Amino acid sequence: MTMTPPLVMGTLESALYTDDTGRAVDFYHGIIGLPIIGKAGSRSVFFRVGASVLILFNPAETEVPAPGSPYPVPRHGARGPGHYCFAVQPESQDALRSHLIANGIGIEADFRWSGGARSIYVRDPAGNSIEFADPALWN
Repeated sequence: MTMTPPLVMGTLESALYTDDTGRAVDFYHGIIGLPIIGKAGSRSVFFRVGASVLILFNPAETEVPAPGSPYPVPRHGARGPGHYCFAVQPESQDALRSHLIANGIGIEADFRWSGGARSIYVRDPAGNSIEFADPALWN
């Protein structure tokens, strides 16, 4: 017997990994401007991204259960660079590029896809590939 899966409403949270949550705060809050909505020492930091949340976890700390936590969150972690893509209105991309460069962030790639949408790629302090793309990319 097959069942129809329930409808997935969207992405609630996404995670990247860093061994230095302080540098993550400097980048994602200080340069990108994301609001911080929570922090758990050097274990994790939570940023608001529209209707979702971006979490930066320290894998050395999340590979083991949180000491004294009342929540049964399974251990998790990843090593090596991940990827995250922010939606940016096309009319803001030139200003974003200038802002990143002015803050010492190197542009790894800046191009238009075959459908015309533009993507700008940088690296965060942990080496994660961060993309700023026109939302039309997936239309």
